[in-house]
Amino acid sequence: MTAPQAPDTAGLPHIEALTRHFSDLRDGTHGDAGDTVSRLGKEGHFHRAVALLDPYARQVLEEFDRTLFGGTGEVEASGVRRTQDTGLGASWTLSWPEQRTSGIAPVTLLAHFGRGFHHPHLRGATVHDWPLNVFTPEQAAAEVPTLRAIATGDLHNLVFQRDYRIVPAIVRAGN
Repeated sequence: MTAPQAPDTAGLPHIEALTRHFSDLRDGTHGDAGDTVSRLGKEGHFHRAVALLDPYARQVLEEFDRTLFGGTGEVEASGVRRTQDTGLGASWTLSWPEQRTSGIAPVTLLAHFGRGFHHPHLRGATVHDWPLNVFTPEQAAAEVPTLRAIATGDLHNLVFQRDYRIVPAIVRAGN
């Protein structure tokens, strides 16, 4: 009998990330290097993940500042810190004069690892809906990264409502 194979995710980074995520749930691990099963090991991995994400989070926010706010914005990073639930969190924010004057929150990217979580997550401060202004085939094709992000988040949340066993490829690969 042939051993179960992991799903072919080549060239699909969003599926690769979900597969890693769900495999960790299935295997009770977090990553494949060093001490990643204990809370301390997972927190060490979170520190490394935040450091790896930092230049990319800044890049994304600086793109918004340059193109939408005329370079008047300010990008800030919190670094890893303890949160109220005694977990860990890190944030990257973009504030700009009009936003500060209006009294609303800045554009925010968050990495968080709650005390009761198996592993960390990413989110925005207010993200729920994406704009849909598609009028040409090219504009529709340009939405693929957004559609992937929405589907990835949705499947993640569905697994969170039940468990990894709702994803057949993860169950097959673990047998």
